[in-house]
Amino acid sequence: MRNGTMWALAMVGIAAATSGCGKDEGKASPAASASASASAAPTASAAPTASASAVASAAVDAGPPIDCPKGSVGDGTFAKPCAASGKARMMEVTWTGKMDDKGPSFRVVNKSPSVILYGKIAVYFYDKAGKPLPAKDLGSTPPKDRPFHTCGGNMFEGVMKAGEKAVITFSCVGKGNVPDGATSIEAEMQTVGFTDADGKKVTYYWSNPDLSPDARKKGGAK
Repeated sequence: MRNGTMWALAMVGIAAATSGCGKDEGKASPAASASASASAAPTASAAPTASASAVASAAVDAGPPIDCPKGSVGDGTFAKPCAASGKARMMEVTWTGKMDDKGPSFRVVNKSPSVILYGKIAVYFYDKAGKPLPAKDLGSTPPKDRPFHTCGGNMFEGVMKAGEKAVITFSCVGKGNVPDGATSIEAEMQTVGFTDADGKKVTYYWSNPDLSPDARKKGGAK
């Protein structure tokens, strides 16, 4: 009887122990549950921040709308200037007929109603018969011939006010750029940059690519 009782008690203890192990394995502890929840919870993504930054950057890059000069459209930036066509000009550039060791000099007139700081010029050369002559590109090695010579920058020895006239020898149009046999020189200010009140930086750009084609007859667009 005693042995039977002891055997029965032993079996009850084993059953209780077995039941307890199964319960512990099937249910995570509070700490484990909290850890698992934290791991499963979605973390904050950088995407919303990046998107907001991109939108803000785009707004800054776009800037305020540019009121382009009449007959032109564009963003007014250097890459996408206010673009015109045909014979529209903001400046009139005429060779004086003189040239010294520095290069040819030009009469320049600001025909726009605004102050101009930046300019990009296209210079063409012709022989006595009016035939176009290729310009010498001294910036390449060896020098190459180009349909016209071009250069740009803040090239007016300051600014050109509306209606202002000046005679200028541009430092980037040298005697070495003039081909042999040239008896006539013509130029177009194909791009200009308008300045703000202090005259120190360009606020927007205007350009007319029609003024500077590779093949240009003497006299240009009339």
